[in-house]
Parts: sequence; C-alpha cells; structure tokens
Amino acid sequence: MKKKPLPVNVLYAQSGGVTSVINATAWALIDEARKKGGDLGEVYVGSDGIVGVLEENLFDVKRIPEPVLARLPYTPAGAFGSCRFKLGTPEKKPDEYERLLAVFAAHQIGYFFYNGGGDSQDTARKIAEYCKGRGHPVRVLGLPKTIDNDLYGTDFSPGYGSVAKYIAVSVLEAALDVASMSATSTRVFILEVMGRHSGWIAAASALAQKRVGDPPHLILFPERAFQAEDFLTRVRESVESRGFCVVVASEGIRDREGRFISESGGQDAFGHAQLGGVAPVLAQLVGTRLGYKNHWAVSDYLQRAARHLASRTDWEAALAVGRGAVRKALTGSDGVMLTLLRTAGSPPRFRVGEIALDQVANRERPLPPEFIGAGGYGLTREARRYLLPLIQGEAPLPYAGGIPDYVRELPRRWLRKRLPAFAAR
Repeated sequence: MKKKPLPVNVLYAQSGGVTSVINATAWALIDEARKKGGDLGEVYVGSDGIVGVLEENLFDVKRIPEPVLARLPYTPAGAFGSCRFKLGTPEKKPDEYERLLAVFAAHQIGYFFYNGGGDSQDTARKIAEYCKGRGHPVRVLGLPKTIDNDLYGTDFSPGYGSVAKYIAVSVLEAALDVASMSATSTRVFILEVMGRHSGWIAAASALAQKRVGDPPHLILFPERAFQAEDFLTRVRESVESRGFCVVVASEGIRDREGRFISESGGQDAFGHAQLGGVAPVLAQLVGTRLGYKNHWAVSDYLQRAARHLASRTDWEAALAVGRGAVRKALTGSDGVMLTLLRTAGSPPRFRVGEIALDQVANRERPLPPEFIGAGGYGLTREARRYLLPLIQGEAPLPYAGGIPDYVRELPRRWLRKRLPAFAAR
C-alpha cells in the first residue's frame, strides 16, 4: 500500500487586540516559509483568526500581489483580520475540534501558527494537545503579540516596545503643552492608557522623564490599590510646587476592595470586565474636590495603531519571531510559544527561544513589585534599565503624499471550500 504523504502546507492566523508590528511578524513568517519551498508547501492564512479557520475562510498568500505584500511589514493593525473568540474545551465543544481537524486535513495543513496574546496562546495549547491526542500530524506554534507585555516566559512581547515609545513621546509632548498653559488655564492633565491587570504601558510613560520632578508626576498602576485621598494630596502637592500635574492612569486601576474604578458592568468575549473609562472619573474627582481646571484623554486604539512611532527594536523583534517560528517548526518544535531572550551587554540584543504552551496559557505577568517606586506612583532605576532598550530606534516607513503608505485593504482570493458550512460566530 502506498504511504500517504505527510501534510506540509502552512496555516497562519492573527488573534486578539492587534499591534503596530503584528503584520511584520506575519510578513516574516510568510517570507521565510516561501524560502523553504523544498520543505514546505503552500502558505495559507485564516481570515479573522480561529473563527476563519473554523469557517474555512482561507486564502493563499501567493495570490496577494507582491507590491502589496511588500508593504505589509510597515502596516499597523491586523491585515488578515483578528478575533476575540474563546475556543471551548474538547469535552464541551467537540464539534469545534472535529471541525479544526477536518479543515487541517482538507487543506493538507502540517503547520499551524497562531499569533496572539495570552488567550490566543491558550487556544493554541488546546489545539496542540487535541491534535497530539488524536495523532493528527500538525505542529502548532504560538507567536507572541500583546501591547500589554503580560505574556509569561518572554523578555517582552512584540507590540509592547512600540506602544511604550508612543506613550512616552505623547506624555512628553502633552506635558510641554500643559506646562505652557498652566499659569492661567489647565493645571491637571490625565492620560488613560490600556492595561486591565498590568501596568506595563503606564510604566512606559516614565521614560519621558529626564530629571527628578519631570512629568508624568503620578502613574497609577493596576498592581497598586487606588486611594482617592492620597491621590488628591499628591495632585495638590504637584500643582502647588510645579504649577501643574500630569497623571497617567491604567484603565484597570482598582480600589482596595478590588473593584475597577471604571467598570461599566459588561463583559467581553473572554469574560473579562468591560471597562468604561477611568480618565473622566479621575478628572471629575480632581475638579470637584480640588477645583483645578483639567483635561483628560484616552489613548485607546491610537496607542496600538501608531506605526509612525514604532520602535525599531520592537519591529525587528517582530520580524525575528516570524522567521524563528518557521525555522523552529521545521526542526521539530511543537506545542510551544516563541520567546525573546535578552542577551548580556550594552545595549542588549534579543534572540528567539521557546517555551511550552502549557506554561504560558492562563498565566499573566504583572509589573514586578521591584519596578514600582516613588511611593507607588513612579518607577525604579531597575525598571528603566529594562524598558529603555525596548523603545530604541525608529522603524522604517514608506510615505506617499505626505502620509504613511499603508496597506489599506488586502485583496483576498479565497480557497475553494471543501467542507460543509460551519458557523462559529
């Protein structure tokens, strides 16, 4: 009997909140996989993350025009579409897993790469374990991505360094504006940044400081319980001594009872509390209790989409993860997430490693206690030593007509569906 050949096609998908450099990882993986033509087959992409895989919405990257593909590593957001979808367990959702195996078999998928954050790595783990348990020949690798920098097992996550750079620059520029107006106008400026459970993004704002006393004057971390009276005292002291106060607040700050300051009552697809905006809450507190004129802003999607301020260190790490994923898969890696390891030296460099997915899934890495100083409102020198290398350098960017020449709409020519319809949404 003739032996059935092992599947060799590649399937890649993006998941979760996107970043300014996730497409760099995608492009590097695609480019590396195509270079390994003798070892790998076709390179497919699932539209809208695991949802597209389940619904068999796949397309072949060779059908994307080369000039468009070449601009992919310079384009922010998720060019292939992302999702927030919680894959059930094999016991509760056996149909989802059977469907995945059917899709893999129908399209001869031998390598599945899932690019996302903590929940996405858990999805990759479930798929890897199920495939192994069923004896299905597919290697599953998770590729790290998150602006929150809370993935366990990696020095940092691609996407974080660029957000850190954007926040530091934004705080520096806004602080100069507030300082110039504070004598007769705005005294307090509050910037809200993402960070549900970890203060990594808020911490990056401290990189705007050059001297003691420079803004931001107060940083509010989810790792520290918010105390309104102490906060107001610190704001008043800053205004009285400097004439103004700049505050950076993580969206996920909580009170002593563990309640989100900005919780709106809803939940997202993963059961996380939906947060409603902490900056206006703090602004109202400052206005009513201290009487200071104030302004607030929410960085929201701007912080993770700002490719024009991407860190070159971060961008190059994103590229390295994409290429490293293909190389490791071809040497037998399976059921792992790619990691970035910091080497000794000044400045440090980063190399690609790996960690088992079951060590990453359902774990979060908060800002270390030794990184938080200045009475709970600032950073230590140790934190600065960690952060500074991540924002170094400016990533290249093509311009046309005075604005970045991004890929605005990726042409997709779908693969012919070979299975019955399946609704995952």
